[in-house]
Amino acid sequence: MDVDDYRTHSPYSDPRHHAALLDAVPADLPTVAAIARNVIVHYRAGGVELPDVRRAEVNLRWMDRILDADQSRFPLPLAAERPAAERVAGCCRDHTLLTVAALRQHGIPARSRIGFVSYFVPGWHHDHVVAEWWDGERWVWSDPELDPAGDRPFDGYDIDPEAGHFESAARVWLAYRAGRIDPDTYGVDPSLPIRGDWLVHDYVLLELAHRHKDEVLLWDGFGAMTEDLTGADLTLVDEVAALLVAADRGDAAERELARRYASDARLRPGPTVHCVDPVSGTAADVDLRR
Repeated sequence: MDVDDYRTHSPYSDPRHHAALLDAVPADLPTVAAIARNVIVHYRAGGVELPDVRRAEVNLRWMDRILDADQSRFPLPLAAERPAAERVAGCCRDHTLLTVAALRQHGIPARSRIGFVSYFVPGWHHDHVVAEWWDGERWVWSDPELDPAGDRPFDGYDIDPEAGHFESAARVWLAYRAGRIDPDTYGVDPSLPIRGDWLVHDYVLLELAHRHKDEVLLWDGFGAMTEDLTGADLTLVDEVAALLVAADRGDAAERELARRYASDARLRPGPTVHCVDPVSGTAADVDLRR
């Protein structure tokens, strides 16, 4: 995929009948990020207590359905203030999806990146999704969840890819395979058991899917994903991770990634994914065809 491929919507980012809402959003990253925070509240870490029926909105998946939920409560422009407790329950993936959708709506190349961040809890690396957008000369990593008024020693809207604040899943996997990191410090939260080598392994495949505009949920399972690396094809993910890192350098690896993604069903979501609801814990196969 080349830069221009990211100017257009995926089925996930397409606002459909809500296109006018995104047309009205100024296409600069700080404004778009502020609107994402205004529309979406984190389902478990947003500073408000939400009932499970509301927290389940984190599974809405598609941009048009997220905006359906928002507009059912606030039939207003997206910049009009929403009380935190009444915002759509989502997570980092949804803040990023709205950011990417708004930029694509204005023809600005944008995509989501899957990885881990070190700036929420010292010594821990939370799984995270950030936006990446093309400023005309380079891809820029931006975290729309971060309020620029926050006290952070770096620019959250232009994250230095070499500073270690955000590391792509592919980089983390290669570091793990080289014995440079403890994978048990990478996961959903220090208080939860969802962590470790298998999670990093699966997030490489999520990173690959999002790079190809299949912006599935973080708890969707498909292809070569596994919750136990016993019997897993580690060489497959080694190769994919190496290609993802090489593609970030702008070399021919991008074309090889696209070829492999199209030809190897282990690497991409099919018509259905196996989704484990993080709110209820129930598992079900979800049909992605729209």
